[in-house]
Amino acid sequence: MTNDRIWNLAQTLAEDLQHIRRHLHQYPELGFEEFITSAYVAEELTRIGLEVQTGIAGTGVVAILKGGQPGPVIAIRADMDALPLDEQTALDFQSLHEGKMHACGHDGHMAMALGAANILSTMREELSGTVKFIFQPAEEMLGGARHMITAGVLENPKVEAIVGLHVWPDLAVGQFGVRSGTIMASMDPVDITIIGQAGHGAAPHQGVDAVLISAHVMTALQSLISRESDPSEPVVLSMGSIHGGTLPNIIADRVELKGTVRSVHAITRERMALRIQALAEHVAEGMNAKAEVNYTFGYPPTVNNIELNTLAEETIESIWGIPAVVELKHSQMTSEDMAYYLEQIPGVFVLVGAGHPHEMNFPLHHPKLNIDEKALIYGATFLTAFAISALDRIGAQNNQETIHPEEDEVRIDS
Repeated sequence: MTNDRIWNLAQTLAEDLQHIRRHLHQYPELGFEEFITSAYVAEELTRIGLEVQTGIAGTGVVAILKGGQPGPVIAIRADMDALPLDEQTALDFQSLHEGKMHACGHDGHMAMALGAANILSTMREELSGTVKFIFQPAEEMLGGARHMITAGVLENPKVEAIVGLHVWPDLAVGQFGVRSGTIMASMDPVDITIIGQAGHGAAPHQGVDAVLISAHVMTALQSLISRESDPSEPVVLSMGSIHGGTLPNIIADRVELKGTVRSVHAITRERMALRIQALAEHVAEGMNAKAEVNYTFGYPPTVNNIELNTLAEETIESIWGIPAVVELKHSQMTSEDMAYYLEQIPGVFVLVGAGHPHEMNFPLHHPKLNIDEKALIYGATFLTAFAISALDRIGAQNNQETIHPEEDEVRIDS
């Protein structure tokens, strides 16, 4: 069977994928700075025999694999950027770039996508359609997906469906997290500046203490979650940065707060934007200060197409059995700029188990994160098998529509 063949081919690539992942891990680069990374990815894709384009949206790479027969176009997406963290893993292949680390598993994503490209290239003549590989820059907070879309990666040839994945330390290797509909939350950055009046620490009544007021604002903002939000609907407000003041004996006149708001519904996003601004402004005003609020609607929720999510589940089950499919009970409150692709075309985003069975598993964005590399062949196999299944499914639908254009056909629709 084709899926057994794919799984067998992936297993023969285990050492190669480990080598690729470790090489990429040693040379992490931040968003829109992935010059070494993109050059390496392009070289690997060229070696495999794909048509490669570089320099898209700055550092993006796109590769085309045309099948032996005509058919639809499916995209496989991977992200390339790292995080501004000092790695603390003490691995033999630890980051060689100070202050930069692949702490979100993007090194693994690239290795999996390159593995899929390798396997699919050996089956090129059997494919009915085209697979487009999208290696995008700047997923972390910078919205590289939007830049890639603007640069036209979903056109020429026009992509009909897209698939992406993310390593997930909370799941064991061999498990896949799936969810129909919203799988990840939106992510909206919020910046709040508290403006007070400087003074001497010995005479606080002569100043307006921006540090104290910022503490009241931060505490008040959490009431929007605990007392104004439906407890059955997930909403997260996290203020991850606070900066203000110069010396311990000077009343600070300015404090800057930075954080994110995460939710899964459009109405909630709009309400939080309004309430955060009103609450911060009124708390500050009540304490003789001023609050300037900059709320940005950032990454939208990541919403899986229902039919393609079902196809993903069927693909996983057909290779590894029912236990490999983990139905997520709720949306994950992390966010992903994969969401921008899914706003444009139908697609599916899947979580790939990468947790170590007998070791401490650190979360994503942790300086000690290290995925179980056995996950690499699972991810490569899934991407390959799903791409083939999607080409066949969409190709059959397109043919049916051509034969019976007057009939209402069941279509994969976003």
